[in-house]
Amino acid sequence: MLLAGTTSGLHAQGLVSGFMAGKSHGAVVVSATTEHYSSAYLAPERVQGVPVFSEVRVNSLNLYATYGLTDKLDAVVSLPYIQSKGQAFGTTIADLNTLYPSQGFANARQGFQDVTALLKYKIYTREIGSSILDLLGAASFSAPVSNYETNTGLGYIVAIGNRASKGTALGVAHLKTASGVFATGQVGYSLRSGNVPNALVGEAKLGYAGPKNYVEAYASFQESYGGTDITENGFDGTFTSTRVNYLRLGASAYRPITNGFGLTLGASTYVAGRNIGKSTGYSAGITYNF
Repeated sequence: MLLAGTTSGLHAQGLVSGFMAGKSHGAVVVSATTEHYSSAYLAPERVQGVPVFSEVRVNSLNLYATYGLTDKLDAVVSLPYIQSKGQAFGTTIADLNTLYPSQGFANARQGFQDVTALLKYKIYTREIGSSILDLLGAASFSAPVSNYETNTGLGYIVAIGNRASKGTALGVAHLKTASGVFATGQVGYSLRSGNVPNALVGEAKLGYAGPKNYVEAYASFQESYGGTDITENGFDGTFTSTRVNYLRLGASAYRPITNGFGLTLGASTYVAGRNIGKSTGYSAGITYNF
């Protein structure tokens, strides 16, 4: 339902920045995120509670690296380790495993999820007064790196991913002013393997990039094509095939510390969606720039 249909897509989409690293420059980031939800966006409305569990918490540790192959071409790679844990009442899990032994109910699932590799190319640059407009193209591919499970049944509400390979192409417009204020917009299409629906994805950012501080606010969305709703008659518990839509708002900040190291902080929340948990998350990370 819930994070199973979206976590990979969010990582891949969030990898794309309007800024280029520059030839032989780059960054390595290790970040931790915690997310929590006790209600969900179904179709057509938001509901309190989550089937089987009263609430779900998702913790992740992510490794991210970017490197400038040339001044116009960046390579990016990302790999998250995810723990998804549900809070069930009393002996609920044991009772369900007794009644439905084939469904594999568990309070928590964890493991490495999907590795994502991305190439970003600066196609066009133009000066507009004292500002600079860059047009970029990006293409990414992600695939599972561990044998995490996504079988049919309510026990897989806390699955850590959907075990689909994904290819995504994005177009990006990035406007940066002499004062450091910038705006970035991106939109693209993601093809997914198996029964996971393809999706239109996009993001808009507004922020400030100065000598000492970086701050941004963003809105991201996904609109799936095809798939099923959890509330539909005949839904068989295959959460990977659900139609996952969302609108997510967030903000992040970065400040250098010393000798290339810096600290990142962030927060985000879902404000609308379909077949997804109403999650709010917080993140912190250490960055090394070179």
